[in-house]
Amino acid sequence: QVQLVESGGGLVQAGDSLRLSCVISGRSFGSNGLAWFRQAPGKERDFVASVSWTGLRTDYADSVKDRFTISRDDAKNSIYLQMNSLKPEDTATYYCAAEYQTLKLVASRRPQDYNFWGQGTQVTVSS
Repeated sequence: QVQLVESGGGLVQAGDSLRLSCVISGRSFGSNGLAWFRQAPGKERDFVASVSWTGLRTDYADSVKDRFTISRDDAKNSIYLQMNSLKPEDTATYYCAAEYQTLKLVASRRPQDYNFWGQGTQVTVSS
């Protein structure tokens, strides 16, 4: 059974940093793009960042560019999201996901292209 389990969320103040982790078990996703999405109450699930299967290509939403960094460690079957200079508008539940299609140069930004999801970890940023 494939499982993606996020951790690292919490309550922080604006300007603080957090590092989210996602551990994948049940199979290897070494050939798949991986990504982080987030969803605030009453809003759609939005793309945050992705990393290609090679680890060489990353992509970020404009709202987090230059503040967040995504990385993957296939030896540990894990992906990470380093979040710096957090803002109240970053408050959301953060989800890691594995892309369905393999060997893509750049991972997708569309949630519908991901078929494995974690349960989410809550990030709350107070002003």
